Amino acid sequence: MKLVVFGASNSKTSKNQRFANWAASQTGLDYELLDLNDYEMTVFSVDKEAESGIPQLAYDFRDKLEEADGIIISFAEYNGSYTSAFKNIFDWFSRIGNPRWLDKPMLLLSTSPGKRGAATALDVAVRTFPHQGGKVVDHFSLPSFNENFDDEKGIVNQELLNEFSPKLEKFVGEVQSELASES
Repeated sequence: MKLVVFGASNSKTSKNQRFANWAASQTGLDYELLDLNDYEMTVFSVDKEAESGIPQLAYDFRDKLEEADGIIISFAEYNGSYTSAFKNIFDWFSRIGNPRWLDKPMLLLSTSPGKRGAATALDVAVRTFPHQGGKVVDHFSLPSFNENFDDEKGIVNQELLNEFSPKLEKFVGEVQSELASES
């Protein structure tokens, strides 16, 4: 079993990359941590697609999703929405085929230094991904990242950890169940 995991930000110090990595490390499953900086492409437009086709990096990203048994994404929020880095990659690889998220089990996360923990961007993903082939098993927003997270310990607020843990277990159970049904 292998997960594909990433923070939906291109910040080199991404809190969401750190949170996604920690969450994946708690699953006990193999995982690959993707860096959106490795998939930077020109800004999507239908004109650019008509002129040059779909960039190889979009195919490479989709290949990573195809190889995965499950996906963990942690969303950063810029101006109440996804980061432009994530949205651009999504726009490009979504042109390759449907379903966009390949019916893979997904755990959707978000965090930020603020009290809402990027909940607006997470809510958009939770609402829209099921219509795009995403099997959203569960979701969790971690508020006030700087106070509630430690790179070594993970979620340090016990109440938030108690809320997060069963969601992670549910996701792992769904990934395992999907694989067992395929066998």
